[in-house]
Amino acid sequence: MKKSLLLPLLLICVAIAPAQAQVTPEHVILVGGPSLMQWEKYKVQPHDHWWANFVRAGRIRTEQLREKFGPNAKITWLVYKQGYIDRGAQEKMDLIGFIDSVRDKFGLNLVWFRNGDEIVNYLNYGQPRDQVKVAFLEYFGHSNKACFMFDYSSNVDSASKSFLHQSQLGGISRVAFTKDAQIRSWGCHTGEMMSQKWRQSVGNRMWGVVGKTQFMTDELPIISTPGGKWAY
Repeated sequence: MKKSLLLPLLLICVAIAPAQAQVTPEHVILVGGPSLMQWEKYKVQPHDHWWANFVRAGRIRTEQLREKFGPNAKITWLVYKQGYIDRGAQEKMDLIGFIDSVRDKFGLNLVWFRNGDEIVNYLNYGQPRDQVKVAFLEYFGHSNKACFMFDYSSNVDSASKSFLHQSQLGGISRVAFTKDAQIRSWGCHTGEMMSQKWRQSVGNRMWGVVGKTQFMTDELPIISTPGGKWAY
């Protein structure tokens, strides 16, 4: 009698067990804007001789992601638009159109932003985060040890009015990321403080450089400070 009762109960338990939800990984490329020569031309070492420093690096990384994960991988570019409007006026070129062409070539989700709050908002709510989680985030742009500087030496000489400061990191939801998300900043000095603040606030590691980086034409940036290193 007891055995005949146990079997139906076990079958019922198996039938009502919920299936695990399928999570789609999102790969995010965050691109800051270039400086303007009106501020930089008198410096001993001017920044951003080439307007496409950060866009080119982002494109190189995107090509690698497409090769590794295939044509259907979800790749999002977050780009500081005003920087390319302003630099486009200096260059007398349609830089926005050029970035749009990169979007079309690689099938990207292109999102323009204005400030750090919009970055936080996208990471939290730009996708349904119970279904789409950030598995990869890399930043290409100017930075110091405490923040990403999206308009460095564009609005103000050697300063920034559009940024993501480490004090804003607490607003980023931890559940927006996969547990093994790969986070990296290719900007200068991030590994000296902001990387540690990221881990404390967001919960995963962000690799950053102790020292300066140099953006290249046909490869990812390199560490340019003697003795510089990656840290998190």
